[in-house]
Amino acid sequence: MAEGLASDFRAIVADRLGAVVVFGVHATDEGHGDTKDEPVRTLVVVEGLGYADLEACARRMPAWARHGLATPLVIARDEFARSLDAFPIEFGAILARHALVTGVSPFDRLAVKTDDLRRACEVQARSHLLHLREGYLETGGNPSAIHALVARSAPPLMALLVNVARIDGVHAHTAAALAAYAERAVGRAAALGDVLNLADGRVPAGDAARLYPAYLDAVERLAAYVDRWSTPS
Repeated sequence: MAEGLASDFRAIVADRLGAVVVFGVHATDEGHGDTKDEPVRTLVVVEGLGYADLEACARRMPAWARHGLATPLVIARDEFARSLDAFPIEFGAILARHALVTGVSPFDRLAVKTDDLRRACEVQARSHLLHLREGYLETGGNPSAIHALVARSAPPLMALLVNVARIDGVHAHTAAALAAYAERAVGRAAALGDVLNLADGRVPAGDAARLYPAYLDAVERLAAYVDRWSTPS
């Protein structure tokens, strides 16, 4: 699939094509069964990027989608490196899990600065906390609505913990590994593991509602941990 995308880009930009990279779950052998149907995510590096290039790519998007490809992230040479401080989470994830399809790797000697990642994680953690509080008010205390709130927050919680773990140099992607990391980092984090393991319809609403207070407390401590984090001496 990605090879076909690379062929199309050679036709569009010719020798201005620098690299095509697959990133995310399809870049490694660690993908699980529940992600096999996710579209393949790619990054394309080109020398110069104009409207005509985008127009040509847009005409090919229906075919790319039919072949299981997500909309490619098309970026000009040097733009990725210059944007690491602006997108430390998003671009850091690409650095962490990618596979080169064609061209020369655009990532040599690149790394996200820990301070940039920590600031981004603090924004993410505090946003998660604010949404949990706001969402609870909107439930009106209804157990079914609280269950939906907690279950809906599980994927963003996993993404948050993956990123917070990275500032400690821990590369964890499973619920079990992330729960273990959270327990080491902030303590009394069993509720975070419980939320990560929630599956729609498999946990009674009352159970999820009872989980909320401990969950909220754990997220508050996680946000405080990121806020106070400093490079180990």
